[in-house]
Amino acid sequence: QVQVIESGGGLVQAGGSLRLSCVASGRTFTMAMGWFRQAPGKEREFVAAISGSGTATYYADSTKDRFTISRDNAKNTMYLQINSLKPEDTAIYYCAARNSIGIVTTASNYDIWGQGTQVTVSS
Repeated sequence: QVQVIESGGGLVQAGGSLRLSCVASGRTFTMAMGWFRQAPGKEREFVAAISGSGTATYYADSTKDRFTISRDNAKNTMYLQINSLKPEDTAIYYCAARNSIGIVTTASNYDIWGQGTQVTVSS
């Protein structure tokens, strides 16, 4: 069973940038992967997803202008570049993987989850 671990979160000022990483314990080139986030008191929400090959991506409307998802299958790693951070981006960011190559946006369709990495944006 593949496991995933996120890193790269932290405390940043508004307007700054972060790159989150998600490292998988095994090969994931056949697995679509995604990022979700959960802010305090809110439900987990979809951020972005990428196909197994990395050739297809999809973003939530709220993230498509400032977020970029990518992956390096040779390194079993997925990334989320976040630019122009805003206080409303504050959340725990989760990496997820599913046993299929197709992109989906619903959390229940993902089979493997990481523990999350905290992103806090100060104003």
